[in-house]
Amino acid sequence: MRPTLAATFVVASLVSLLAVLGCKSSPPEPKGPPDPNREGAQLVEVASIDSTIVIDVRYATASNVFGKPLYPVAKCALRRDVAVRLARVQKRLRGEGLGLKIWDAYRPLSAQKEMWAMKPDARYVADPKRGSRHNRGAAVDVTLVDRKGYELVMPTGFDDFSEKASRTWMKASPDAISNRQILADAMVAEGFVGLPTEWWHFDSPDSLDYPLIDVPLESIAP
Repeated sequence: MRPTLAATFVVASLVSLLAVLGCKSSPPEPKGPPDPNREGAQLVEVASIDSTIVIDVRYATASNVFGKPLYPVAKCALRRDVAVRLARVQKRLRGEGLGLKIWDAYRPLSAQKEMWAMKPDARYVADPKRGSRHNRGAAVDVTLVDRKGYELVMPTGFDDFSEKASRTWMKASPDAISNRQILADAMVAEGFVGLPTEWWHFDSPDSLDYPLIDVPLESIAP
């Protein structure tokens, strides 16, 4: 007996429905970790992305809390994607007649070990066993400058290892508190995350996607 047209239609509909249900029940393809060798993950000098950002690499001089140079050259580098994100912050601030000054960015793991040996205080220096976002090329220490490149007043100077460096310290001058907030607002607007104990420190939101590295600063191409 040949099946009726109605019966054929019912069977075909059931087959189609089962196929759709089967597709919906299939788990999504798992996503692997980001490729650390992708173009956006390469270390680049910040100046190659935005030359208007002021650079003052303190750890290439003795003008830092450790009292001696820790970097052999005054290179300021970040992962390319992080540098591009920071350039967006700079563009945002320039519209207000302000700009960024970078005190530190990528930091080789060997330099982190040297810092820890001198100041083993996890509130301000990351234990090299765990590493810092700086060692991933995905963190920056920054402050604000005016149109002429002069630093604006802040609650403390760079690397002040005290409670005054906290983002919640409110005993600074009104101008310093206001400037701290302007900086934080601009950085957060582009996705950066501030460190509670250091008003100047910001991590890229994808910082943990990058591995800890010990690439010499002098080997990073301009």
